[in-house]
Amino acid sequence: MKITTVGAAGGEVTGSAYYVQTKEAAVLVDCGLFQGGRKAEALNRPPTGPRQRLDAVLLTHGHLDHTGRLPLLAKRGHRPPVFATPATIDMTALILRDSARIQAGDAQRRARKRRAGDPPFEPLYTPQDAETIIQQLKPVPYRKPVRVAPGIQARFAEAGHMLGSASIQLLVEEDGRTKRVVFSGDLGPKGAPILHKFEPFHAADLVFLEATYGAHDHQPFRQTVEEFVRIVSDAVKQRGRILIPTFAVGRAQMLVALMSWIFRQRHLKPFPLFLDSPMAIEATKIYLKHFQHTPELFDDWLLAYTRQKPMRADLKTLTATVTADESKRINDCPAPCLVMAGAGMCNAGRILHHLKANLAKPETHVLIVGYQAHGSLGRMLVDGEKAVSIHGEKVVVKAKIHTLGGFSGHAGQTDLLGWFDVLAPSRPRVVLTHGEDRPRAALAKLIQQRYGIKAMLPAMQDVIQI
Repeated sequence: MKITTVGAAGGEVTGSAYYVQTKEAAVLVDCGLFQGGRKAEALNRPPTGPRQRLDAVLLTHGHLDHTGRLPLLAKRGHRPPVFATPATIDMTALILRDSARIQAGDAQRRARKRRAGDPPFEPLYTPQDAETIIQQLKPVPYRKPVRVAPGIQARFAEAGHMLGSASIQLLVEEDGRTKRVVFSGDLGPKGAPILHKFEPFHAADLVFLEATYGAHDHQPFRQTVEEFVRIVSDAVKQRGRILIPTFAVGRAQMLVALMSWIFRQRHLKPFPLFLDSPMAIEATKIYLKHFQHTPELFDDWLLAYTRQKPMRADLKTLTATVTADESKRINDCPAPCLVMAGAGMCNAGRILHHLKANLAKPETHVLIVGYQAHGSLGRMLVDGEKAVSIHGEKVVVKAKIHTLGGFSGHAGQTDLLGWFDVLAPSRPRVVLTHGEDRPRAALAKLIQQRYGIKAMLPAMQDVIQI
């Protein structure tokens, strides 16, 4: 068996994809889109060749950097079954449709700017490509082995990263023995509300472990909440706008729950809140659907909290803005107000319009609550750039920029090691991916010191034999 890293390797965090080949079958684990800047986005090609075998795709979760190249398979003519948990299926369908819509919109804008003689610009994929692959999504349960291809079974376990997220263990029959390969997927942090914590596997021959935050731990969630309350309180006193670039799936729902708690505990009097993201609104509906039908996906805190009183009773000042006109009217709302809008890395979406209108105002507060890839506008703000370009225009940055790592949906260094600690006694080979070079190297050093296992740090297109 051999496994090729066709994404999230060589220091690249996005574009997760692993091509697993045995003597009898071939499957992909994840099929993500590269994000962050033109250099990363130039890598967005199909992860498999037109003549390469592909029996199935397995998804760890629905985020775009793990699913966003799936429509390229359909565009190339592949129609493999795509296995995922039921919640991941719902999220993947939402995210791929949104991605295809954005691709089509970008193509139209470039077509309008095209000069005579320039070649036509085609979108990466079309809404029809997305619909074709969405029809291939097949639900799998947690914990139970499922046959996904000849000689390959897969087990999915809770990863705690987002609704429906999973780590995957492949059980591969080859040469008369069973080989166990584990893909961590994106692991969530312990101590964060809403979802259950991750459930590690207990044995593996080979482990692919994410290393997004392999070099450090996040600030504890409780301390981060206290900091968040202080920042929002200061902004309210200054009558400023609070802008939160928000990932539509996971972070948006956590922030809405947090504002409910802040108002319920009377840390602040209710003031105008805006969820300015059609995708986040739809994702919240998916959360509500699964909360009603599969409450076992959610943690005890959330179940107890909502039994006391529904969140909507605390959130009477929350407005969900679906249309562009509704979004524009937010500018007419007197400050203070809080705006949650995508994209989470500030590389597209409505947050760009809010930043463009408010970054030059010293009373504006921008809260960064998730990972910002190299080359993204969000990363530039975190790095302290004094001026940035938005829609081709220079915008001076006078707003206060705050980074709240404790709201991350990713496990920090201690939690990553805690997940691996359960697997370590089986003495697996370890491959660190989904991380920049520094955190991968830091995590590899700790794994060597603690377990005596030398981790591999693969480049793109490296092949691991087992």
